[in-house]
Amino acid sequence: MPDEKLHLNINGHSRAVAGDPDRTLLDCLREEMDLTGAKYGCGMAQCGACTVLIDGAPARSCVLRSRKAGWHEITTLEGLRDAKTGQLHPVQEAFIEMQGAQCGYCANGMIMTSIAFLDQNPSPTEVEVRQALRHNFCRCGAHTEIIASVMLAAEKMKAKP
Repeated sequence: MPDEKLHLNINGHSRAVAGDPDRTLLDCLREEMDLTGAKYGCGMAQCGACTVLIDGAPARSCVLRSRKAGWHEITTLEGLRDAKTGQLHPVQEAFIEMQGAQCGYCANGMIMTSIAFLDQNPSPTEVEVRQALRHNFCRCGAHTEIIASVMLAAEKMKAKP
């Protein structure tokens, strides 16, 4: 069934996508929708560069088949900016302020995982942040800045109405 229509709810919009519904969600997002925030890293769900949120939970789009994501709410890095105001998500703001990325390749996964984590734990300790991000890899060694970014994001999110 290579040309079957698939419906995906991406960043608050329903999109019909033609093509093989068994291709990865990452391929669909990047190639069909030009949503390039999620990166191809390892292709084995090990590094986190491809992380998106599915119904608010982090998911590795490099191994998730598009068919499995159908009718769930998919949020990508591009969907975090407030559509009305253009305001960045507090986690994005914190990553910019604390310089939480050097090359930026891991930033998508770090940000998306951090959002899901902070939604569940709005007042984390540094140890809890490290534990939450333990499966997201940064090859540049920006771990100190990443942890500081998440801690600042937690404060920003608590301050938002």
